[in-house]
Amino acid sequence: MIKKLLSSLREYKKHTILVPVFVTLETVLEIILPTVMALLIDNGISKNDMSYVLLVGLVLTICSVISLLTGILAGRSAAIASMGFAKNLRQDMFYNVQRFSFSNIDKFSTASIITRLTTDVTNVQNSFQVLIRLAVRAPLMITFALIFSFRIDAQLSLIFLAAIPVLGTGLWLIVAKVHPMYVRVYRTYDKLNNIVQENLRGIRVTKSYNREEYEEKKFEEISHSIFEGFIKAGKRLAFNMPLFQFTFYASMLLLFWFGSKAIVGSGNDPVLGLSTGKLTSLIVYDMQILMSLMMFSMAFVMVIISRASAERIVEVLEEKSDLKNANNPVCFVKDGSVTFENVTFSYAKNANKTVLKNINLSINSGETVGIIGGTGSSKTSLVQLIPRLYDVVSGKVTVGGLNVRNYDIQSLRNEVAMVLQKNVLFSGTIKENLRWGDENATDEELIRACKIAQADKFIQKLPNKYDTYIEQGGTNVSGGQRQRLCIARALLKKPKILILDDSTSAVDTKTDKLIRQALRQEIPNTTKIIIAQRVSSIQNADKIIVMDDRRINAIGTHEELLETNAIYKEVYESQNRHGVSDE
Repeated sequence: MIKKLLSSLREYKKHTILVPVFVTLETVLEIILPTVMALLIDNGISKNDMSYVLLVGLVLTICSVISLLTGILAGRSAAIASMGFAKNLRQDMFYNVQRFSFSNIDKFSTASIITRLTTDVTNVQNSFQVLIRLAVRAPLMITFALIFSFRIDAQLSLIFLAAIPVLGTGLWLIVAKVHPMYVRVYRTYDKLNNIVQENLRGIRVTKSYNREEYEEKKFEEISHSIFEGFIKAGKRLAFNMPLFQFTFYASMLLLFWFGSKAIVGSGNDPVLGLSTGKLTSLIVYDMQILMSLMMFSMAFVMVIISRASAERIVEVLEEKSDLKNANNPVCFVKDGSVTFENVTFSYAKNANKTVLKNINLSINSGETVGIIGGTGSSKTSLVQLIPRLYDVVSGKVTVGGLNVRNYDIQSLRNEVAMVLQKNVLFSGTIKENLRWGDENATDEELIRACKIAQADKFIQKLPNKYDTYIEQGGTNVSGGQRQRLCIARALLKKPKILILDDSTSAVDTKTDKLIRQALRQEIPNTTKIIIAQRVSSIQNADKIIVMDDRRINAIGTHEELLETNAIYKEVYESQNRHGVSDE
């Protein structure tokens, strides 16, 4: 896990290495200072030797300035390294998510991925910054401080050795209690993000049903749960400081007690025994040892807290797309013909219930094919196998006479354009949204595609026409306008296969008819697969597929199915009775 995370350091390795170097220099200088202070007190101040005081004072000043500079450099390098590390982590996670197949994405909820990209990365960033500074500084400080203190007085230094396990044991017990609490709290963040995302996405539904209070209560409950989790963990962590203060002041009392006796016994002679200067340096070393242990415990707490975050990040980084190119993938799609040969498909691996079962279907290049069926009849699942958004469990799907597994995935998808049930527009101008289909498309090509999709008329009525800004999700245009823009975007790909997945459901029947006529006239050689709820949207298709219970129930023309298929006939008659059909 650590190796995987550290691979995101890349260009920030230099700063990461410099931090321990600067910290080591800073620590060594801080360790030397108490010893120099002892010399200043014993040989300078006690003997009224001002020249010695000035000389040693100058040395102290120089050491302090250098220590300050190395500390600043260490802090600067640590900040650059940690922020750069976090930037690369987010970038690596985002890039890997872009390569996920639909089945990979199904493993992670959107809210969970957002939490991993934000809160989890921030936790790891903070821990990394603390680790490369405090985790280096604390052990060095403890080691050097003990060595120097034993050189001064071995017996009094035993007080430090007794204090370390007392403080260390107490801190370990606190950490053991706190870690599970933080793990639970950060898991709750996923639920919080999910509630916020769900509420914002369905804000119109919430307001139309007057459910604001209910949503507020849901948010308040999950927010309060996070609050209580942090409070509970914070109460345990609050014992850190009292424990430190108890250990520190207890060791100070013991030092003063035994130290004062030793000074009196030696007559404050630094040669014969303990002196005031040596006792002063011992007190400083005691403070450095215990403070370092405290800092080390804080670093340890942060690492423990971020461990769950690190594991969640690595899960995303190590997730590999289950759709891979063949060894020598084909990059050219000959035509828009499609066949399904004994295809069985399931979204979940080893699932008992399949979504599609024994599908056999042949579509010629340039044909217009309609697909109709009840909700849950697997219409969308069927067409998603054509651009290889998912892989079949058994059987095979061919495009242009070749198994889709043998194509380069990007090349295959460049030749298959899908307009999904859920229309997605991004924040930006209409031109920018349309050029998702072809980033190099000219203005004339944009207008032609929009005319085919019957979108040009409403665009021309907008104040800025094709430069009109679209809000995130297309919230400032109607559902029908979003659908037409999405169709135009797909047409700009100039695909060999065009799949419209119930993508004219929000437009009126007259506009729907005009779109179908334009598609028939303007792109006659493109294979058009139209999933629809309205019979009028597909009744002029070359063939119509009726889906029912995960299978193909029937295939035929409009007239043939009216005579031979009960499901199609029932749908047609029910829609005609209610005036849905326009033809």
